[in-house]
Amino acid sequence: LIAAILVYLRHNVNALALLQIDVRELLPIDASFFRTFLEVQGGFAFILTVLVAPPLISRDLSNNALPLYLCRPLSRTEYVLGKMTVLVFLLSLVTWVPGLLIFFFQASLAGFGWLGDNLSMIGSIFIGFILWIVLLSLLSLAVSSIVKWRVVASGTLLGMFFIPSAFGAIVNELFVTRLGNLVSMWATINSIWRGLFGLFDRQIETIRDRRLGEIVLSDPPLWASWLVIAVVCALCIWLLSLRVRAYEVIK
Repeated sequence: LIAAILVYLRHNVNALALLQIDVRELLPIDASFFRTFLEVQGGFAFILTVLVAPPLISRDLSNNALPLYLCRPLSRTEYVLGKMTVLVFLLSLVTWVPGLLIFFFQASLAGFGWLGDNLSMIGSIFIGFILWIVLLSLLSLAVSSIVKWRVVASGTLLGMFFIPSAFGAIVNELFVTRLGNLVSMWATINSIWRGLFGLFDRQIETIRDRRLGEIVLSDPPLWASWLVIAVVCALCIWLLSLRVRAYEVIK
């Protein structure tokens, strides 16, 4: 709602005059604007995941319901995808759907010239949010398949994002590096979002250390962030393949 109001005010002279706002004081509607939108809505999507996702698989495991599902013509992959559909639908309503609506709202006010210059942002918004939704869905389902108590599962999800971020900051401080950012899921996905919008900058910085002398620091490369996300998703799929079983069959 706030993003839509900012877009509207930037193109409405009467509203700006009524509110006595200088158009130069408003945020420009560009790649940085939509990247910030991804960060804000991505945070809301994470909160929604913590509230909704923990009981999705844990209830079936605790009530021994998986044999009833898997004895039907339903594979384990289809079962997991069905559970993911719940999260994908809910998270889409607060991520890429409003993001694209705001993009086309801006395009309708700015004209076809702006739309032609920023057409690539459609893919950036969609791919950035879909990647975040898939990551949240796989992480939450993996936790739900391991932890049966909802409160503990919610706390585990929160810890998986906050504890590694703190650990990464400690690593950066102790070893005078920025590679610790790869441990933080939030910092990693933010690097990918900046890359999708063409805003990724390794932010090279030179510092002086009493023991080590002059040190050049730079953010991890973009490919490393993609690799971290791919490894995390692969681990989650592996955990789900171990946990989502009806019975153990011994031949």
